[in-house]
Amino acid sequence: MPDITAPSISVAALAPLIFVFGAAAVGVLVEAFAPREQRHAIQVSVALVGTLGGLAATLWLSGTNKVTAGDALAIDSAGLFLQAMLTAFGALSILLFAERALDPARSAFVAMAAVPAGSPRDRELLTSTRVQTEVYPLATFALGGMMLFVTANDLLMMFVALEVLSLPLYLMCGLARRRRLLSQEASVKYFLLGAFASGFFLYGLALVYGATGSVRLSTIRAAATDDTGILLVLGLALLVVGLMFKASVAPFHTWTPDVYQGAPTPVTAFMAACTKVAAFGAILRLLYVAFGTSEWTWRPIIYGIAIVSMVVGAVLGLTQTDLKRMLAYSSIAHAGFILTGVLGLGSGANGSGLSSTMFYLLTYGVTTLGAFAVLTLVRDGDGEASHLSQWAGLAQRSPLTAAVMSLFLLALAGIPLTSGFTGKFAVFRSAIQAGAWPLVVVAVLASAVAAFFYLRVIVLMYFSPLAADGPTVGVPGLGTTIVLAITVTATLVLGILPGSVLDLADQAARFVG
Repeated sequence: MPDITAPSISVAALAPLIFVFGAAAVGVLVEAFAPREQRHAIQVSVALVGTLGGLAATLWLSGTNKVTAGDALAIDSAGLFLQAMLTAFGALSILLFAERALDPARSAFVAMAAVPAGSPRDRELLTSTRVQTEVYPLATFALGGMMLFVTANDLLMMFVALEVLSLPLYLMCGLARRRRLLSQEASVKYFLLGAFASGFFLYGLALVYGATGSVRLSTIRAAATDDTGILLVLGLALLVVGLMFKASVAPFHTWTPDVYQGAPTPVTAFMAACTKVAAFGAILRLLYVAFGTSEWTWRPIIYGIAIVSMVVGAVLGLTQTDLKRMLAYSSIAHAGFILTGVLGLGSGANGSGLSSTMFYLLTYGVTTLGAFAVLTLVRDGDGEASHLSQWAGLAQRSPLTAAVMSLFLLALAGIPLTSGFTGKFAVFRSAIQAGAWPLVVVAVLASAVAAFFYLRVIVLMYFSPLAADGPTVGVPGLGTTIVLAITVTATLVLGILPGSVLDLADQAARFVG
């Protein structure tokens, strides 16, 4: 009989994961046993306890640098910083999920997902007060997978985490109460393209294992230092394709506009903020830990992908007439900007690229969550008013809503005194220090182009006449109000007084493996 020993597991180091996965498991039990009329309040409470408990646990573990669970997980400063972001964004997203004041007695989610779209039962449920609650355990399972993703210390654990975070998202995208067919189409597209991306990642994992004899990142790093054969380079390329899909980086972005538009807006906000953090967290760990000593294998790839993503996002964003699709192309452009910071990891790996990239993810996530929260407030007779023409003259109807949306759009454009400017300045500076100044020139030009479609919305809101049948602006409930207050404050503070957070990101810019 072989001698099998149990791996050493630090329960304390895994506390953030235990909180979130524990909340997801409790949520499943609530769905099975709690009375239907009580489920919504219980599920919201359980999800918030799990996410906020996970956030508190990451703060408690601050400064920990430990490899645990049989060396499959690395609980380090960078991983904890990313997990803190994920749990904070997850808690804010749960508050958006729970919003019911904008659509009295109902929510953004379909009352019964298994009912065929357009059927008599579906039309009956459209006006039902029944609330979908399965979305909360799905969201916490996805969040737990993201937290596992950014701390995975071997490729096999990374793949498992990728599937754990992806499968609930595929389901959540198809749960919109209105425009059911569009929502289900988005879900199917995301699932099919996500399956292809997972296949790329798994095939890349197999090639890297064949080249190095291991899936552990530290072992791959040692093998890549000694010999970088064609098998290893091909494996890395396929791994990057799988991860770039999750990060919605062009040219692996084709799912993004359709899914952003079709998914329920709270789910879109959750994906835009949290999935971006998770995907880039995994990219940073893969490139920094496993391939940090063989930069020549990945720097040209990242260089080219960053340029394509910035150009595609900025140029195609100009042609969009739907606000959710416009924000989707915005996310594609921002993915390219983030990659400029990833290139700052090279040339000495002094941590400036890592810290600036993590800071950018924080600023982008805060701003995007706020923008989608505002989007839920502007409504017409068929739900949310996402067409640009419906936002004409909005400042005359609700000056406060227009001002808040303008702040978020200016931050996405990178205007000074907003968080977006500070984030872009940080990643561009780290890329210049790493010698990638031509990429920064492209990024600045792409930012100028992208600024046009952000400013177009502001001009529409303030300088266009209000249509007689224009949309109404709903009064948000407590959850959405909290989200807007936090995101507005963070957008201003990170733009005006970012020093302490930049220092915190710099201190957290450490990987172990």
